[in-house]
Amino acid sequence: MKKWILRIGILVALGYGVYQLKPIVVNENLPEIEYQAPVAASQKNMHALKVTKDQINKGDLLLVNKDHPVPKGTGESEAVNLFQHKRLVKGFGLLDNTIRLSPTMLQRFSTMIEAAQKEGVRHFLISSGYRDTKEQSQLYRQMGAEYAMPAGYSEHNLGLSLDIGSTQTEMNQAAEGKWLKANAWRYGFILRYPKDKTTITGIQYEPWHFRYVGLPHSAIMQEKDFVLEQYLDFLKEQKTVTTTIDHRTYEISYYPVAQNTTIRVPANGRYEISGDNMNGVIVTVQF
Repeated sequence: MKKWILRIGILVALGYGVYQLKPIVVNENLPEIEYQAPVAASQKNMHALKVTKDQINKGDLLLVNKDHPVPKGTGESEAVNLFQHKRLVKGFGLLDNTIRLSPTMLQRFSTMIEAAQKEGVRHFLISSGYRDTKEQSQLYRQMGAEYAMPAGYSEHNLGLSLDIGSTQTEMNQAAEGKWLKANAWRYGFILRYPKDKTTITGIQYEPWHFRYVGLPHSAIMQEKDFVLEQYLDFLKEQKTVTTTIDHRTYEISYYPVAQNTTIRVPANGRYEISGDNMNGVIVTVQF
């Protein structure tokens, strides 16, 4: 337990790592986004970065659905039982004693609901976090294909999703659900299965299921009304998107990766790399 708490402290102190892009909090109802011409190519100080093929299966933008299973080993080593670490459970409840999250996901969620609490929205409940294949198989047997995905094909097996509820009422009516729908993007989260996107996601409307993708991706998805499938297709088509959000400029580039690949990034820029769990990687540079 001490080792895990120390890890939390280190993550918080370092801001989740050298390449983690910090959350942006703005006051407008919709993200302020300006699309611009690519800027990375004009940078003089460039750094050659080798990207191995296994990077396709790592990162916050991995697509997981009925056609794209969770890469093996993802999320397993970091997820811990929150019921057994009650001192870290602040400002929200747990549905039962099986809820697990990684330290990083716990911090991301906590930051988001702290903002909600400042606006008087404070009755949050986590009903599900990370699930291993055994738990997912059991749920699939109990609920059936209409309400659950088979083991290895659920975002809960990925470790980047959680089901968020309210202690007051159902999420599609609760203040907590309405606040998250309007504001989760500010903290890197998206409502993964909206009501009007079921034909794209293949999943029924789930007002409780939120997925972390990180900024600036969540802001663009909010502005364009994209689900993850649409967003990844958009990046593949555009190749490079440059956007300014709250006076911070980002360049997002998609690269197909058949074998080990070398790409160029600004030597002095902050960047983040994520695979798409298909055949490419997305490089996000902050200037």
